[in-house]
Amino acid sequence: MERHLSAIFTADMVGYSRLMEADEIGTIERQKLHRRELIDPAFEQHHGRIVKEMGDGILVEFPSVVDAVSCALAIQRAMPEREAGVDENLRIAYRVGINLGDVVVEGDDLFGDGVNVAARLEQLSEPGGICISGTVHDHIEGRSEFACSFLGEQQLKNISRPVRAYRVSILADDPAGETTPPPNLALPDKPSIAVLPFDNMSGDPEQEFFADGMSEDIITALSRINSLFVIARNSTFAYKGRATDIRKIARDLGVRYVLEGSVRKSGERLRITGQLIDATNGTHLWADKFDGKLTDVFALQDQMTENVIAAIQPHLRKAEIQRSRRKRPESLRAYDLFLRALPHLHTFRPEPNAEALHLLELAVDAQPDFAPALANLAWALEQRFVHHWPNATPEDRDRAIELARRAISSDRDDADATSLSGFLLTILGHDHENGLRSIERALEINPNSAVVCWSSAWVYLFCGETEKALILAERLVRISPVDMGMNFVLNALGMARLFLGQFADAAEISSRALHHTTRVDVTYWVRIPALAHLGRLEEAAEAAKALLELEPNVSISGFEKQIPFRDPENRKILVDGFRLAGIPE
Repeated sequence: MERHLSAIFTADMVGYSRLMEADEIGTIERQKLHRRELIDPAFEQHHGRIVKEMGDGILVEFPSVVDAVSCALAIQRAMPEREAGVDENLRIAYRVGINLGDVVVEGDDLFGDGVNVAARLEQLSEPGGICISGTVHDHIEGRSEFACSFLGEQQLKNISRPVRAYRVSILADDPAGETTPPPNLALPDKPSIAVLPFDNMSGDPEQEFFADGMSEDIITALSRINSLFVIARNSTFAYKGRATDIRKIARDLGVRYVLEGSVRKSGERLRITGQLIDATNGTHLWADKFDGKLTDVFALQDQMTENVIAAIQPHLRKAEIQRSRRKRPESLRAYDLFLRALPHLHTFRPEPNAEALHLLELAVDAQPDFAPALANLAWALEQRFVHHWPNATPEDRDRAIELARRAISSDRDDADATSLSGFLLTILGHDHENGLRSIERALEINPNSAVVCWSSAWVYLFCGETEKALILAERLVRISPVDMGMNFVLNALGMARLFLGQFADAAEISSRALHHTTRVDVTYWVRIPALAHLGRLEEAAEAAKALLELEPNVSISGFEKQIPFRDPENRKILVDGFRLAGIPE
């Protein structure tokens, strides 16, 4: 069986069945014309080989990723003009996915993981868009003709590992660009550190979640030290799997120190290695390895954390180091299941959400008082309930509230679980008082946590304390400057600007958020009223249409009933904007 490395290009027509039902002859004729005049010549010009055609889809092999992406851009840039004279509801548009990977050759056909990933990325692409894998991005990075924005690590259907995904900007003047922070971030006035994702040295891809969990736990522990400035997990994980210069990472994130390491798990034995680098001069300040049994995992994490702190700031008081420890789960099985669930939960998509729910249910069964599992199970239920995903029921809301309360009572010293639970009590139960009490407790414990910042910012927004929300949203942008969930970060910042009457700023922030993803309804909560209050009613109506396509059941009365903005003036800003844009009552 022959194998080789190829750039794989897959494309399909958006809404093929709908178009064929509406105008079968017109769709077929225009598709033939596009193939003859644009698409097939583009394949030939960029050295692509058509492998097979599948109804409304096509699979093409290219000798290089530059050829594949250039070809996709040529097609996607030309299509809108070619379809400009067609009724908007009948226009042909394509989605494109591109991956660089190992393929299996069988005759003229191609199979294997490299093909499967490209097909899944195509499904992530927006109509008229291009979605590429991290391996493709790494080969085109730095070329001025390709502007990309990071979409985060995606859990793709039937692909066991998370895959880095990027959106390629179609228009030459598209401001999306690479997801990087503002240039020349000033170093904070305290020791600053970024913990990179630890390498999985076990030789077993299934253990990837364990290495990721190790990195996250060390980030959480370090962020509890008030005298340290710690970059959030979502920003450092943007570098996962990438061979990037440590000094560049430090410049990107605006930190002085970088911690990198590895985890090797073999049976019941565990080895953790780590090295701390002063990125301003490349000096290795500290390196060590920690060996033990799997049951010693938390003690090993504490050893590493204390060694890092000691290397950065030798005179930290013992009490500060003690604060880095938090309540550990009694059940390693619960901890293991919790770590497995997190990548699925953070995709904000229905199928991975179902898998996260399953794993978190098992984690709670294994240890009923494990606060992180309780809070994140409640969050998974909230996602399913709010977005009306398959199997959602009215009982999801009540159970999520009950789980959030259990999480808070189980461990009020776990800042992430407490703040996340406070957010859920507010958005689902409209319980502003207990929501505020929870996030203020979390902020007292760990104001440097990204989870605490975003959940607390939203609770303050719901409670009408906009200035406090703005401070936290701006802090979140700084501690997580290349956050893979930057849309989430920007939505909180945009809502705060909206409530302060800074409509132009809110509209600009929502535009930046849309460059990361167009599939999050909260972005439109910001964008629609911001544009409407600026008098840009045509753009507001377009945004309203996009929201209704995403959430067809949206109405003003439903929004007011579901979303707990307590301040009447803030609610008025939203509702008046929605009405001006044409959201149904």
